[in-house]
Amino acid sequence: MNRNFYYFVIFFFVINCSFDTKTGIWTQTEKIISESKDNEKNLFEKAEIYEKEFNVDLKIRLKTNSKKNNFNENLTNNNGVINFNSELKKISKYKFSKIDKFDQYQPELLLTYNNNLIFFNDKGSVLNFAKNNKLVWKSNIYSNNEKKQNPILYFASNDKILIVVDNLAKYYAININTGEIIWTKSNIAPFNSQVKIFKDKFFVIDFENILRCFSIQNGEEIWNFKTEKSFIKSQQKLSLIINNNNIVFINTLGDLSSVDLETGNLIWQTPTQSSSIYENYFSLKNSDLISANNLIFFSNNKNEFFAIDERNGVIKWKQNLNSNLRPTYADGLIFTVTLEGYLVAIDPRNGNIVRMTNVLSLIKNSKKKNIRPEGFIISNDKIYLSLNNGRLIIIETLTGKPIDIIKIDNQKISRPYIANNEMFIVRDNAIIKLN
Repeated sequence: MNRNFYYFVIFFFVINCSFDTKTGIWTQTEKIISESKDNEKNLFEKAEIYEKEFNVDLKIRLKTNSKKNNFNENLTNNNGVINFNSELKKISKYKFSKIDKFDQYQPELLLTYNNNLIFFNDKGSVLNFAKNNKLVWKSNIYSNNEKKQNPILYFASNDKILIVVDNLAKYYAININTGEIIWTKSNIAPFNSQVKIFKDKFFVIDFENILRCFSIQNGEEIWNFKTEKSFIKSQQKLSLIINNNNIVFINTLGDLSSVDLETGNLIWQTPTQSSSIYENYFSLKNSDLISANNLIFFSNNKNEFFAIDERNGVIKWKQNLNSNLRPTYADGLIFTVTLEGYLVAIDPRNGNIVRMTNVLSLIKNSKKKNIRPEGFIISNDKIYLSLNNGRLIIIETLTGKPIDIIKIDNQKISRPYIANNEMFIVRDNAIIKLN
């Protein structure tokens, strides 16, 4: 029986029966109300965060099916198994002036087709570093006043052109070989998302939750798709993927939309958060989307991990896992690391947890309070997890257990990047190379 029916029964008894206590009407009414409350369920009650190891004796051996360039033109965001085998003994740095908002935003290192490194400094200068740690070129389009605002840049490239967008509403194209500016444009709102290039177009999301499609050749807008705005502007970097001639993106409200690449027409849209809980939008942090086997996977810091059908937007399953780190699909399993420090392997068919291990077990309990994972990558036999205290944890893939901790820095570091069997990690004033 539902709640409305109970209220109807109560109303019927009240208007048709005597109000005296001898009839027992009030006693029966109180009983009905009590039963009704007992059967009610709070739809938005927070699920308990799962912090227990599970199936720790299970061995997971991944096949050696690693891709050659896991970080170049990765339209689905899934890095998979990465070909990497190094002792991580030698450390060198590509230095630049400190980015003050590094902790607030999530800037990403760009690896070019010839394995150069693209990043930026606190004045918005685009930096192109070669393999030998030397600066190839440096380019800056900003006025003195704009430089004082410390722009945050996001990148995408093909073999000829580098696309740059920023949080000051500018976007522009650079010749990736020479550093020469090709064109510059301005948007009506700043940008806060990944950038994806597909053929002669590139795609990006702005602070108004609008997906915009631009021409690579001249920067002219081809189409845009608007989604609902949030009252409070979240600083989280938004994610998008391209697959099967569709582009799927998530906005600051947690709404997923699939749009046709050519026309910008909506294919489907799926909300993942209640529209009535507005205060959650500012604190909501979603992971990057990834796509594999016609499913989209992502999670958030609200204890939710989703698998969504890429073809129609139907939620296939939802698991209670607390993470805003980019997951990885590898050899028929989904891997993620929770904000509490548990490495989780998931069956992508049904969302069941296959194995869950504590990867912060080498850290003393007294030091764990403020430690948070920042990102991870998976190689054939090891998983590399960066932390916000500047450490890198090396985990054995077979057992899911940590085997070593390397001190990279004393401050927040990015997730690892791999090129030519070398690892790169970004901090607020340098790119750190390990080999």
